[in-house]
Amino acid sequence: MNLNSSLFNNNKNRLSRILHEDTDASKQISQELINLLPTGKLQPIVIVCIGTDRSTGDSLGPLVGTLLSEKFENSSSSFHVYGTLDDPIHAMNLQEKLNEIKKLHANAFIVGIDACLGKMKSVGIVQIGQGPVKPGAGVNKDLPSVGNAHITGIVNVSGFMEFMVLQNTRLNLVLKMAKTIAEGIYEAQNHYPIKPSITPFTWSFKQEKTL
Repeated sequence: MNLNSSLFNNNKNRLSRILHEDTDASKQISQELINLLPTGKLQPIVIVCIGTDRSTGDSLGPLVGTLLSEKFENSSSSFHVYGTLDDPIHAMNLQEKLNEIKKLHANAFIVGIDACLGKMKSVGIVQIGQGPVKPGAGVNKDLPSVGNAHITGIVNVSGFMEFMVLQNTRLNLVLKMAKTIAEGIYEAQNHYPIKPSITPFTWSFKQEKTL
C-alpha cells in the first residue's frame, strides 16, 4: 500500500489522475500507460501487482493481477503479470519476488501497481506516472521501491490509523477500480508495438541465378 496522492506530484515526474468511474477511464489509462512504455527498443514489460487479500483496501494489486491473468490466459500477451490473489506479492516476499523477476526478465520495464491512501476528494482516482511505487509507505514499512512507472489507486482516506482504514475499505470500490485498471492495461498491451516494423527479406534460387 502506497502513502498518498502527493507522493509523485512534483515537477520531475508527470502524473495523470483519472477517475475510475469516467466512461472512458480504461481508455485513458491505456493511452497514458502506452506513453510511458519504452519505444524504439525491445524490452520485456512486466506488471508487478503489490498487495494482499488479507486487507480489503490492500487487495487492489492482487485483484488487478488476477483479472489480467484471466484476460491473458488464452492469448500470447507481450506483458508479464506477477502478483495475484492466488500468488500475491506483499511485504513478506517482495524482495524475493523482485529478484526472481530480474532473473526471468533481463532489463525489464516494470510497472508497479499498488493501492494508495489520499484526500477524501481523491478517493476513486487512478494515478499513472513515471517512477516507482513505494510499497508500505502508508503504514510505515521500509520496503523496496518497485517499477520504472506506476499505477496507483486511491482507495480510502489517509491521515489516521491507516492500517484500520485499509481493513475497512469497501471491497465494492476496490473491485471496480481493479476492473478499470486491468481493462486499461489490457487495452494498452493490445496497442503497444512489441516488435519494430521490418519488411521480411526474401531470396529465391531463381534470383540468385540471374545475378
